[in-house]
Amino acid sequence: MSFLVEENPAKHRFEILVDDALAGFTAYVPRGEVLVFTHTEVDDRFQNMGVGSALIRGTLDQIRERGDRIAVQCPFMRAFIERHPDYADLVIPEP
Repeated sequence: MSFLVEENPAKHRFEILVDDALAGFTAYVPRGEVLVFTHTEVDDRFQNMGVGSALIRGTLDQIRERGDRIAVQCPFMRAFIERHPDYADLVIPEP
């Protein structure tokens, strides 16, 4: 099983493809230089396979590469960052 995480700027989200099938996404709202992540969804067919974690990890790695920052309103992403504090430096506090 191969994972590919790509940004879809037209839909304001990062998507994960599993063997070329859309398996899930994490949506954001651009606010200046910051991406505010609001929602993560994984298709039922791909639940409990690590797809959600792979999606968030791939998203955060790409954001780090670009030098961007994020705000997190999505509970799934917030929980992932709490479990992986090495990503906490990407997060700005919500006003």
